[in-house]
Amino acid sequence: MNRADALAAFGAKKFGQPGRPLRRNPFLTAFLGGLGLALAYALFLGIRNASSVLVLIFIALFLAVGLHPAVVALQRWRVPRGLAVTLVVLGVVGLIGGGITALVPPVVTQVGGFVEQLPSYVEALQRSRTLRELIQQYDLVEKAQTLVSTENASRVFGGVFGGARLVFGTVFNVLTVLILTIYFLAGFERLKRAGYLLVPASRRERVQLIGDEILAKVGAYLVGALGVALLCGVATFVFALTVDLPYPFALAIVVAIFDLIPQIGATLGAVVVSLVGFATSLPVGIACVVFFILYQQIENYLIYPKVMRRSVEVSDVAAIVAALLGVSLFGVIGALVAIPAVAAVQIIIREVVIPRQAAR
Repeated sequence: MNRADALAAFGAKKFGQPGRPLRRNPFLTAFLGGLGLALAYALFLGIRNASSVLVLIFIALFLAVGLHPAVVALQRWRVPRGLAVTLVVLGVVGLIGGGITALVPPVVTQVGGFVEQLPSYVEALQRSRTLRELIQQYDLVEKAQTLVSTENASRVFGGVFGGARLVFGTVFNVLTVLILTIYFLAGFERLKRAGYLLVPASRRERVQLIGDEILAKVGAYLVGALGVALLCGVATFVFALTVDLPYPFALAIVVAIFDLIPQIGATLGAVVVSLVGFATSLPVGIACVVFFILYQQIENYLIYPKVMRRSVEVSDVAAIVAALLGVSLFGVIGALVAIPAVAAVQIIIREVVIPRQAAR
């Protein structure tokens, strides 16, 4: 029986010619769409829950890209790659250890001095007639007893344990980033080749050339930022020695670390050093303010633009806008990656978007 006879036998012509059969079941289509939304939401939840780990991975990868030029430079001097990675990592660890060594003793010394002088402070307060009158007038003794109640004490210990958890969490994150950076540096070329293999063969060569250029810009940016920060730290150290500031090496390290943050880092470092200067004496504090105002003008308009223009080829306006957007969107990490991200976007626009538009 053919199709026409079958339709006639079942009375299909009585109600008109049937249409072509549906290719997709509406229920199946809706089910697949709902399943896709559920999977997308589950993926969103997974990324959100793992955001802290993903940030650590991103920082480690960013550092590996920035340190890779140093490994390549050592390889040009006929140093084996494994030894080159080891030397670079030891250099980074040495810098971090040197910074901690320079910062910890001043803090310990200041805290120890405060603890030693605390009994004399208390004795001086007890001899104060004005203080005794205030204690009697506002019932400060009763309020102090309330503050040291069991409930408040548990809150204090909770805060102490929370602070300890924050310290150990920070140490764990730093060690995690360091270990991941070592792995990324050791397998950098292998990871890069694996990434390029995911690109279709017809476009692989061009993508590889553009990708290598972007990675080179990121590395050049980090090298330039480290150079600018090092110069700022050296200038601060010389100035601190000149005006006889306490702990000049530690202050120089603080300023150099803050100076790695674009746009706002130098100001934060200047505030720290200026506070130390005013704590020393009023003339020294004023000298600190004047020095950092002058140095920031030189760095912002002469040193930083020249270094970044030679390394990543990003205009001053683009660098400022990118840094502001990076800070507002992703905080300090956004500020660090803003300028190399702009350099990458410029390369893609110049090499991909503009030629494609010109060919239309």
